[in-house]
Amino acid sequence: MTCRVLLIASTPSPDSVVAAAARLCYSDVSAADLLVDGSSGKNEKLLEHLWKSGHFSPFEHASFTFAIDGLSRVASHQLVRHRIASFSQQSQRYVSMDSPDVIMPSSIAGSPVFAGKFSDLADQAHQLYREMVEAGIPKEDARFILPHGWSTRLVMTMNARELHHFFTLRLCRRAQWEIRDLAGKMLREVRPAAPLLFRTAGPTCVIYGECREMNPCGKPYESLESLLNEEES
Repeated sequence: MTCRVLLIASTPSPDSVVAAAARLCYSDVSAADLLVDGSSGKNEKLLEHLWKSGHFSPFEHASFTFAIDGLSRVASHQLVRHRIASFSQQSQRYVSMDSPDVIMPSSIAGSPVFAGKFSDLADQAHQLYREMVEAGIPKEDARFILPHGWSTRLVMTMNARELHHFFTLRLCRRAQWEIRDLAGKMLREVRPAAPLLFRTAGPTCVIYGECREMNPCGKPYESLESLLNEEES
């Protein structure tokens, strides 16, 4: 299964909201007036100034909610480490796992020997799960046998500031492949909704023109577009 991401809700006019919040810091008029008066050109210059100056707190006023489907629990365990976010995940305590649904990494799928063994063991684990549930063992206990790579679903909300932090870490080539794929799909979803807020995003090689990781990958991205094009191919 391929991970699917959909932006299901966001702050209305997020670019303008963030710009209005920033203007309020230096103005004696109301935030509502600032929101009305801000033109697209003025917003663009202000948001660029915020970005360059490191004044990120106004970015927290814009939030984005995603529906995520087909992500492994390997990746979801990484995802919840981003603490400034809200998560609602499908519960294996209450939802019955009726059929085998395990994410298979491409490195395994490309191996005829290990792909077969992987699928066989996943099927066996699921069969034992079903037998235990049918015998009256609670689903919350039977699920202990299910593989770590079992597919899950969740709804996640992050503000724009945390999304930038998330993209910096998870779009880096050194990030685990599945959460990197998720981050790329999330960025493609938010850019149309907030083109000014996310005109620039990604790992430090894209944002600053240099890698700031302790152990660089040696293959820096030339631009955000080249990153997205490579992740999409």
